[in-house]
Amino acid sequence: MSDGMEGQVALVTGGGRGIGERIARELADAGMRVAVTGRTAEQVEAVARDIGGLALVGDVSDQGTVEEWVERTEAELGPIDFLAANAGRAPSSDGPSWEQPVDDWWNTFEVNVLGVHLSCRAVIPRMLERAAGRIVITGSGASYLPGSSSNAYGASKAAVGRYGETLANELEGKIPVFVISPGLVKTEMTSSFGDDLPWTPPELAPALVRVLASGRADSLAGRYIHAEHDDIEDLISRSDEIREGDLNAIRLQR
Repeated sequence: MSDGMEGQVALVTGGGRGIGERIARELADAGMRVAVTGRTAEQVEAVARDIGGLALVGDVSDQGTVEEWVERTEAELGPIDFLAANAGRAPSSDGPSWEQPVDDWWNTFEVNVLGVHLSCRAVIPRMLERAAGRIVITGSGASYLPGSSSNAYGASKAAVGRYGETLANELEGKIPVFVISPGLVKTEMTSSFGDDLPWTPPELAPALVRVLASGRADSLAGRYIHAEHDDIEDLISRSDEIREGDLNAIRLQR
């Protein structure tokens, strides 16, 4: 099933493992030609080989690297129709934030926030020139749910959520931008959380991204969509109500 995306080109950051890998495979299954990025060459190359895509190795927080990824993708696969800005990390060191190495704490922001911006910044002018394209940014419930103790991760994902919403405002009527939450998915990053948590089925986020990439949900641009708790088909059918009521948005209630 192609969903009308046969032959289109997608760039998936952080696509060598975890949620990003599943997104890359889902988009390839939809008929897209997929460029996969990540730091670990072995992982990125294995995914790209499996899906007949393009492997791009490097650091998403480096501007020159990201711009080179976009150049190579468009040169080898064609103009980028869809960006999944998914790459992210949590601090590798344990303990309270004030005891974590500053470089490790800050690098979480460099990957999670700057990496998203550099990826968007690199593709948007090209999309605007062609008057075509879509962007999905991977957010997290850790940005707003109570009880979080991951200081750098939660704060960086809060920034990502606000970034995605304001970017959608800037690009309104031109390029649809969405922020999604994959839910609590078992990945390498969450492997230490234990087995007794309400884990989200790992296939839900890729399935959601596939719908967003297809264009069927463009009327929901700027909305925050949860892969497990939101029924995307229901949201599409209620898009007028959602926009008018400012639903599916993170807001302060007084």
